[in-house]
Amino acid sequence: MELAVVNVPTIEGKVFVCADVSGSMKSPVTGQRQGATTAVQCIDVAALVAASILRKNPSAEILPFEQDVVRLDLNPRDSIMSNAQRLASIGGGGTNCSAPVQMLNRRGAKGDLIIFVSDNESWIDAPHYGRFGGSATQTMKEWGHFKNRNPKARMVCIDIQPYGTVQAKEQGDILNVGGFSDQVFDVIAEFARGELNAGRWVRLIEEVIL
Repeated sequence: MELAVVNVPTIEGKVFVCADVSGSMKSPVTGQRQGATTAVQCIDVAALVAASILRKNPSAEILPFEQDVVRLDLNPRDSIMSNAQRLASIGGGGTNCSAPVQMLNRRGAKGDLIIFVSDNESWIDAPHYGRFGGSATQTMKEWGHFKNRNPKARMVCIDIQPYGTVQAKEQGDILNVGGFSDQVFDVIAEFARGELNAGRWVRLIEEVIL
């Protein structure tokens, strides 16, 4: 595993990784498929992502969450697998995706990048409807407070089981990623550097030899 993540990039600035450890994350990554259900659970993926980023970014802060943030101290010098196993062994209960950002706001935390790894099944903090229609999740409200303090901050939301709904609406400072592969690490690093934009995708497509 140490060799497998050698290409996980170092991300500049202060990074917070919000790893969903709620009960719904115990479901198989593939979903329930007759004859093709994997033993790998969503929480295993979230734990490995968090542990891998911590290994390459020792100042990163891991914030496991369910209904609230779960206190867990991880040592970046420990092996990726041991940290991942510690993360995957906790949790259960409901999901509150806004909890880690809310905690950061209570602390007045400064940061450059927030990474969510979740299945987006956040039922505790349901959308709040405004006077003129439309709605905003509590996650977006807390993100707004975080951005007021950290105007250059960005957020990446990795939805391991995308079903067409998101907790954070995609915009210039928010990137939603559906599913997971090792390429996600490169996407995160590029987005954090401000290099992930439509022009870059056009260039990549034009470089493809048909």
